[in-house]
Amino acid sequence: MSRSQIKDANATPPVKGILRHVKWEHLVAGVSGGAASTLLLHPLDLVKIRFQVNEGAATVGHVDRPEYRGIIHAFRSIQKNSGFSGLYQGVKPNVLGSASSWGLYFMFYNTIKTFMQDGDTKVDLGAGKHTLAASGAGLFTLVLTNPIWVVKTRLCLQYEATSTSFKSEKYYSGMADALFKIYKYEGVRGWYKGFLPGMFGISHGAIQFVCYEEMKTKYNNFQERPIDYRLNSAEYISFAALSKILAATITYPYQVVRSRLQDQHRNYNGIGDVIQKIYRFEGMRGFFKGMMVYLFHVTPNICIVFLVWEQVISYNKQS
Repeated sequence: MSRSQIKDANATPPVKGILRHVKWEHLVAGVSGGAASTLLLHPLDLVKIRFQVNEGAATVGHVDRPEYRGIIHAFRSIQKNSGFSGLYQGVKPNVLGSASSWGLYFMFYNTIKTFMQDGDTKVDLGAGKHTLAASGAGLFTLVLTNPIWVVKTRLCLQYEATSTSFKSEKYYSGMADALFKIYKYEGVRGWYKGFLPGMFGISHGAIQFVCYEEMKTKYNNFQERPIDYRLNSAEYISFAALSKILAATITYPYQVVRSRLQDQHRNYNGIGDVIQKIYRFEGMRGFFKGMMVYLFHVTPNICIVFLVWEQVISYNKQS
């Protein structure tokens, strides 16, 4: 047997090779950061979704949509009609979805990235490979979590004054009931409504992570330090906020399209139908509905998530 054949025979299989780079602390960090940020900021997410699906008509089908004149008015209206707990409508699937999404995303992303670096964190992958790692992590995460996001959207759209008038299959008493009814009346396809625009959302995560990683790398290079040098909290927060704002500004319209496809009060004939109707009746502004409240929500959200993630990594490196 030749030397090359011996080397090939002893080579680690690709699957086992990548599995040895799995680090569960990234899952824990993402779950912790995602859960904490969502519990704090859910009311903003609730209002964002209601703005996204607002087509300008007070009545959609058999449901009267509440009219909001702005963010503050939305908070006051929801609290007036449903009390403080109304601001946390749909919080359970949101916490579960956010925690599991961030946990899985960080774990998948770090595993793919470390596999590409062959375990050497000082290797600079560059924008191309960072994009590949982020895209792969986003796809795996989306496949596993899309049903949770459908449930979260629908629970957030159970309007206070009209919830009792919904048809039985459209009213959900909670997360488990929503998962069951969606499957019963719509099948597995119901769990994956909004999946295709969610695929476009993978580009959001890719842009965000590439910008975040490249900013850290360039900053450490400028400071003449190794690229895996641990930064302070203010630096992590700054890079996280800047990368998120940039990604959100570029890719936001997919979120409006996804929310409308997941809305239980409207029926569209696919993505093309949603895009056509938004543009026809609401113009380009329709694709950016709720963006301001989204930025208010997502900027502190991402700072909390990334700070927790980086601190867990730093703790692990020290221990």
